[in-house]
Amino acid sequence: MSDAAISIRNLGKVYEGGKRALENVSFDVPRGQIFGLLGPNGAGKSTLINILAGLVNKTSGAASIWGFDIDRNPRNAKVSIGIVNQEILFDPFFTPSETLEIQAGLYGVPKGKRRTMELLRAVRLEDKAQAYARTLSGGMKRRLMVAKAMVHSPPVLILDEPTAGVDIELRQQLWAYVRELHAGGVTVVLTTHYLEEAEELCDRIAIINQGKLIANEPTRDLVGMAQEKLIEITVDRDIPAPPENRCFQKIEVKGERVLDITYRKDQANAGDVIDAIQAEGYGIVDVSTREADLEDVFLNLTRAANAA
Repeated sequence: MSDAAISIRNLGKVYEGGKRALENVSFDVPRGQIFGLLGPNGAGKSTLINILAGLVNKTSGAASIWGFDIDRNPRNAKVSIGIVNQEILFDPFFTPSETLEIQAGLYGVPKGKRRTMELLRAVRLEDKAQAYARTLSGGMKRRLMVAKAMVHSPPVLILDEPTAGVDIELRQQLWAYVRELHAGGVTVVLTTHYLEEAEELCDRIAIINQGKLIANEPTRDLVGMAQEKLIEITVDRDIPAPPENRCFQKIEVKGERVLDITYRKDQANAGDVIDAIQAEGYGIVDVSTREADLEDVFLNLTRAANAA
């Protein structure tokens, strides 16, 4: 059996009319990780997820889930995965309890092994078990979708933009539950537009742009690819014009006495920048820095890919 939770090799998808959604995409999702799958709108993420879910037929390549090829062993592959889609999909006239019972029945889970109340308790919907699903708030419906994806205890959970449009409190509750699942051995694949979430949660991140894989690295290594760093310096007198120095990548006057200076970490350090400002005759009143983050890397990589 493969060591990868999900293995994708040379995956391609061309829709009718010639639109190419995926082109020779290959990567593995290691077992036991929280894995980020990022990309701009229209990059091909949803197509890839729908292929894994059996909702879209691939044009070329191969994919397996928990060691089961999606073509040769489609039943086992589908049982090995739970998917929380962007869209909220369930019958509004069923209660949360009925929704989970029906979903468990579709997966062939015997009544004695169903975990309906346990799952509702885990997503904090135990008190809504007998309410009609249509009466739930948007956040509650999102949580019900997560519980629905877990009724058959899959070893792999895919969350496709699970916190889109929800408030901060719900987002934190959802991630707390995801961490519990992960701690229990579930491999999690996450797509999100909140890059700070991906940076905080994910062990490894793959980035897709225009149907092609442009990065697949441990999160720490990916963030380390960002070479630019910002330093904000407050000086002791007004700044008539921004000073110039070859160690500055970019300099901007913010207010009468504040300079925002961007420099490359591979060409200079904060001490060089401060020395350059002092050499212009300014006294330093305050200094603060901002490290590059995943958003910087994401933007740089996608811009470079688009320009290629």
